Amino acid sequence: MRRRKYLALWLFVAPAFPQPAYAQAHPAPQSHPPPAAAPEPEHPAIEPAAVQMLQATSRRLAGLKSMTFTVVSTYESIARTGQSLYFTTQSEVTVQRPNKLRVLTPGDGPASDFYYDGKTMMAYAPVENLVAIADAPPTMAAMLLAAYDQAAIYFPFSPILAADPYKNLSDGLSSAFVVGQSHLVDGVVTDMVAFTNKNVQGEIWIGVDDGLPRMYRINYLKDPQHLHYQVDLYDWNPNVKLAPGDFTSAQALKAPHMKFARPDAPAKSRTD
Repeated sequence: MRRRKYLALWLFVAPAFPQPAYAQAHPAPQSHPPPAAAPEPEHPAIEPAAVQMLQATSRRLAGLKSMTFTVVSTYESIARTGQSLYFTTQSEVTVQRPNKLRVLTPGDGPASDFYYDGKTMMAYAPVENLVAIADAPPTMAAMLLAAYDQAAIYFPFSPILAADPYKNLSDGLSSAFVVGQSHLVDGVVTDMVAFTNKNVQGEIWIGVDDGLPRMYRINYLKDPQHLHYQVDLYDWNPNVKLAPGDFTSAQALKAPHMKFARPDAPAKSRTD
């Protein structure tokens, strides 16, 4: 399976250049002493309005029994030359709470399908006609961890699938503020909220009328590469009627089997 990479916001920091020796020896005259610098707060402010917006969209997502949406993910990869390259994938996502998921990713890149029915997870490569099937934990959160641990399968929209999105978002929350509004994301009016917790720093665009997330950009603070990462979410269909057959594939079940394995694992362990 194709490895998903962490992506992040690009952070610009102005370098602190030392003064030239002449300026140090002959400082400019000052008629008044410079004002004392105000002490910086230990943490940026957490605005109640921003917290309320984050809580509202989290409740909206958690309250949906089922949903379908389209995800366009743009992520950064570093070329051998050191230049940043940008790639895009599109996925059609179907979710039924508490423990069913289907992700169809036609491209860019190799096509892949993923199915989870609460008992098993199945990754299918339709072009190669190969499938990997494994027992899966009974909860969505545990399954996502297992998929990443076993095969480096990572879905950039996974925060949306959490049973309580705000619980993860607010863990170590140190900053949250309203940036403003946008009329350009997915053709709807959105509130823009910036936030920082112990794991991520990001910004999210939330539909004013329906409370659904339309775009977010995140910087994983512990990612050593500090890569760019953006998710756009379209074509929301909340509380859509679904059937058990939506979370499996007869064609995939007939395909030759291969083992779930991480692409960064030694070659022998991938084939054993």
